[in-house]
Amino acid sequence: MPKLSKKTLDRSWLAYSQHNLTSMSFDRLQAFGYCWSMLPVINELYKDPQEIKQAMKRHSAFYNTEPQMGVIINGITIGMEEQRANGEPIDDTTINSIKLGLMGPIAGIGDSMIPGTFIPILLSIALLLSANGSPVGAIFYIITYVSLICFGSYKLFYMGYHLGLDAVTLFTSDKAYRVREGISRLGILIMGGIAAAYVNLNTSLSFQQNSVDIQVQTLIDNIFPKLLPLLSVLLCWYLMSKKGVSPIKMMLYLFLGTIVGVLLNVF
Repeated sequence: MPKLSKKTLDRSWLAYSQHNLTSMSFDRLQAFGYCWSMLPVINELYKDPQEIKQAMKRHSAFYNTEPQMGVIINGITIGMEEQRANGEPIDDTTINSIKLGLMGPIAGIGDSMIPGTFIPILLSIALLLSANGSPVGAIFYIITYVSLICFGSYKLFYMGYHLGLDAVTLFTSDKAYRVREGISRLGILIMGGIAAAYVNLNTSLSFQQNSVDIQVQTLIDNIFPKLLPLLSVLLCWYLMSKKGVSPIKMMLYLFLGTIVGVLLNVF
């Protein structure tokens, strides 16, 4: 009975970690990187050229999820491939259905945890370490991110491999939905804290009342500190999420708005 070696499993994990986003097309997105990571497994399990061809074809179908946590899907499908090679009644439709069914739930958890929570926390620490121009922050971020992501994805890969189809229930249950919602809200809270700490916007407007020069910024700080940074963040969020403004255009608008504001003595 075919049994995958740990060397092959490690090669599959490493291939996906290195190449999950290196070859993307509009109609298949991450499918080719996924298929590439499955080649060591396919070559060890199947010897018939037709079976190898069929396996490559089913793993070249559309695939798209959060890459770091999504590696658990690799482990699950590898376990299914191993069962199939040992005579279990698992067809192409079953394998692709599992992949398609898990892409969304895991992307929801992964996007909330990694880009939405983990990366902002690391960046906020790195920014503090590099506040005086020191390269320590950048070094800290690179080493910490790579180390934790590699360790976490490696564990998730083998977790998926050992859990097999039981992982489907784990990630599609009501509890998993509540976890995703909780992580998403935590990410929003952290982004709000980062915006309050690092977004600075002051106005130089002033006016006179009874021969007293009143600074608008001082007046705002006495009523609602950090009001202008809050309004600027909310404006960016509104334009990008509700009006479809791209990040590049948003940065251009901010740049032009800053120039106009300085020329008009608003900032």
